[in-house]
Amino acid sequence: MGFMTKEFIATVHPQSTATTAATRESADSRPAAIDVPTGLFVGGEFCSGGQGETFEVLDASTGQGFVNVHSATEDDARKALDIACDVQEEWAATSPRERAEILRRIHELIIDHGDDLAALQSLELGRALPDSKGEVTYGAEYFRWFSERACDIRGDYRIAPAGNGRIVTMQRPVGPCLAITPWNFPLAMVARKLAPALAAGCTMIAKPPQLTPLTMLYVAQLTKQAGLPDGVFQVLPTKSASNVSCLLDDDRLRKLTFTGSTEVGQMLAAKAAEKTIRTSLELGGNAPFVALSHANVDRAVESAFGSKMRGGGQVCVASNRFIIHKDIAEEFISGLVDRLKECVVGPGNHPDTTVGPMVSAEQRDKVADMVDGAVNQGATVELGGFNPATAGDGKVKTSADLDPQGFWYAPTVLTGVDQSFDIAHQEIFGPVVAIQVVDSDEEALKRANDTKFGLAGYVCGEKLEATLAFAEKMEAGMIGVNKGVLSDAAAPFGGVKQSGLGREGGFEGIDEYLETLYLSLDL
Repeated sequence: MGFMTKEFIATVHPQSTATTAATRESADSRPAAIDVPTGLFVGGEFCSGGQGETFEVLDASTGQGFVNVHSATEDDARKALDIACDVQEEWAATSPRERAEILRRIHELIIDHGDDLAALQSLELGRALPDSKGEVTYGAEYFRWFSERACDIRGDYRIAPAGNGRIVTMQRPVGPCLAITPWNFPLAMVARKLAPALAAGCTMIAKPPQLTPLTMLYVAQLTKQAGLPDGVFQVLPTKSASNVSCLLDDDRLRKLTFTGSTEVGQMLAAKAAEKTIRTSLELGGNAPFVALSHANVDRAVESAFGSKMRGGGQVCVASNRFIIHKDIAEEFISGLVDRLKECVVGPGNHPDTTVGPMVSAEQRDKVADMVDGAVNQGATVELGGFNPATAGDGKVKTSADLDPQGFWYAPTVLTGVDQSFDIAHQEIFGPVVAIQVVDSDEEALKRANDTKFGLAGYVCGEKLEATLAFAEKMEAGMIGVNKGVLSDAAAPFGGVKQSGLGREGGFEGIDEYLETLYLSLDL
């Protein structure tokens, strides 16, 4: 990796952070040490920010910093956009096959470096290693999927209805793009944006989240190894998001793609509208999980577990509101509590851990406040509801002695939740199941749609016709039917209402980075 100097490399040790000697000797695939870039990635090189400032990345299992990353300034962002604009025409002119081959090599390199990437994500995010390994496979798949889409870009040639000419259409790249990604999927979120942009022939500047910047920087070096020309992809970590979002003031930027909160997304979209910058947004959610009167309870429990506990509940499509028909409610609650008791809370890179810490103290405290608020409004705690590093009830398992400075919260089940409770209208973003019991499937649908959000939803039922009819009436962009995990690189990802605009992934994903040119021929 000759393009990296020692000044911009840090060696991190995922096995030695918040683990015991016995743990480090266990047989697993975690690397003992990982060399990661810590600089800005601009023009194909890692470098410092213009003012020489850095920010600290914390280990969520200890609350302690373990690496410093260089911070971009507005001037750094402007320089990156200058470079992106300089190389845009040349990159757009490359053949679809050439772009496809580069994307395929990125996919292969991510898989080859999968152990490093998984351990790195579990270190900077705190997430359990099995979930991080799953994201490596999932994120890499976007590069393979869009490598196959690069050669599918097409147009049209037809006779004008009046018969006096020809209508010719073609698609071309929109131009330089800005991607802003969230902390909870540090690999998949950049993959879902970068892969279609590259396939379409667009350059991209990406701002990784301040909490989890290392994975994207690691991916940046892999794109370089794969042969991506300098300046086509650039990464600007920063401790001030406005240092990068300032690019929305520049007429040369032609596309914004953002994943994050509804409030921030709407603010950025309003700013982008001032320059008529094309925008795609994946925003907040408040996903309902509905178990109909005829649901298979065992199947519903497993679906509910998958839809909530992936990533410890810190997932935009995680179920928030569990709406269960009264006929199966008692059995469902008992089964889900037993299933959650199997979870093991611990440091993300510990081999026994299935639920890691929250990403930050702020996020942990926000979830704890939601649970306390629900209890004050009348909810009952069936499991959890505490920090397992400082309290316990003998029902929540831990993988080791938890550092009290870590950002822990136990898997939690609340019953007796009413639609009027605050927690029924909040995106929980943590390992908390809030259960509402309803008298009818009709009431379940009404409650499911009673939200301004519409990213994802889930429904379980054994009567196929009735279940599909219910799913088609749910107001969300994505519906899981008798399953709790629905993300797929080959499927369109996105929401309705205040959960976003546009789609990522699937056949539709590349269209977000293409514009249509119409040629009118007079023959």
